[in-house]
Amino acid sequence: MGRSRNSGRGRAAVEAVVESVDGGIARLVPDRERPRAWTLLIDDAPQSHVDLDDPAYLSFEYQRRIGHVIDTAAPAGRPVQAVHLGGGAFTLARYVAATRPRSTQQVVERDARLVRLVRRELPPDPGARIRVRSVDAREGLAKVRDGWADLVVADVFSGARTPAHLTSTEFLDDVRRALAPGGVYVANLADGPPLAHLRGQIATAAARFAELALIADPAVLRGRRFGNSVLVASDAPLPIAELTRRAASDPHPGRVQHGRELRDFTGGAAPVSDLAAVDSPAPPPSVFR
Repeated sequence: MGRSRNSGRGRAAVEAVVESVDGGIARLVPDRERPRAWTLLIDDAPQSHVDLDDPAYLSFEYQRRIGHVIDTAAPAGRPVQAVHLGGGAFTLARYVAATRPRSTQQVVERDARLVRLVRRELPPDPGARIRVRSVDAREGLAKVRDGWADLVVADVFSGARTPAHLTSTEFLDDVRRALAPGGVYVANLADGPPLAHLRGQIATAAARFAELALIADPAVLRGRRFGNSVLVASDAPLPIAELTRRAASDPHPGRVQHGRELRDFTGGAAPVSDLAAVDSPAPPPSVFR
């Protein structure tokens, strides 16, 4: 097993880390362009990118879009109380800690061996208020106090698919319970043509939240390729104009759909219950090449 010394003193002294975790084979691969940055892969599927010197740097397209939601969920710099369902390498929790100091966060990551690997090789800032629970996402969410969270982030994948029990109206009932009034829910959704899963997830959120927006690559929205979409939901009005501006000006430009346009995109899709829920579609092998 390769082991990182993680000194940041030169790329030649840094090796990849390969280790078995509960979810498969984890690899931490050094970033050739950023001295103390790493990409986490599980069974060759990219999961997270972390820059230890600059935790406010987000590399992955979908994480940048979630970052825009985090930035606009409260006035700049104001601490928030956040729940992260799915931890990976704690990229988004680190981002919140860096951009909103003194925030209090709970990360729910069921893969205890992955958590130990990340803490050992890519330790978070000891001053960050991040608590980690190694339990199933829904079990961890159930432990969050009513109305505690300003922000709930769902980014949960098992074998590159979101588990069925995290796609239902019953799941979103618990998200709503945990959210404070005006709180924001943001989810990473992966799908490809014909986008039936994505449309069903929008319909499911629309059955539980008054305000919705979707941020994605236009090619994904047109059904031209498999990819990630970011769903944003709240009972309070969303900052659509600002999200649109940020998505359009990002290095990975995206489109924001909301209101009638989003309802038209959803079409006749129906909300998904626990009884009808299925895992999200598996990505084609070409996605990770």
